[in-house]
Amino acid sequence: MPEESPATLAPEVAARLKRDDQGLVAAVIQEESTGRVLMVGWMDDEALHRTLTSGRVTFWSRSRGEYWRKGDTSGNVQEVRGVELDCDGDALLVQVRQHGAACHTGTHSCFDAGGALSAVRA
Repeated sequence: MPEESPATLAPEVAARLKRDDQGLVAAVIQEESTGRVLMVGWMDDEALHRTLTSGRVTFWSRSRGEYWRKGDTSGNVQEVRGVELDCDGDALLVQVRQHGAACHTGTHSCFDAGGALSAVRA
């Protein structure tokens, strides 16, 4: 679970978030110019604060237990263009200008891997 940090999220924003049991909110990353969904990550209050104040997307890694900023090691930076909270307060839509691949596999989107599922129809 993320540790407390001295940086704080604005109280009016923090009050609207509905976090999971680990204090996280899903963040859907969308390319501003095309509307394409690039990836999904997780943010706690600190990651969201960093994203809103730095102009670069920061996530909380559930597997590594640490913050990571997209592009710091790969060079594939996500420049924040806007952030919206959904009606339930449990998901964020982060619009970005993507520089390079968004997916760790090297594809532009994490949804480029041909993983389409058939829809079940009633």
